[in-house]
Amino acid sequence: MDEQILRKNLADNIRMLRTKHRFSQDTLAELANATQQQISFLENERLLNPKLLMITKIAEVFNVTVNDLIYEQE
Repeated sequence: MDEQILRKNLADNIRMLRTKHRFSQDTLAELANATQQQISFLENERLLNPKLLMITKIAEVFNVTVNDLIYEQE
């Protein structure tokens, strides 16, 4: 799968889950041990190589798998 598509899926899925849970970027950042800027960059496809640990922590916050964050939701 193309890296650009994966980055877009990740951005869209994080934004969707964050909105669904009514979290601000600051709240998600605090829960995932990240910064608000990192969350913003993820959601805007500007973080080119996010760390697996950060993605894993975000998945844990939302109680989903890493695959759920990376792949397109149907």
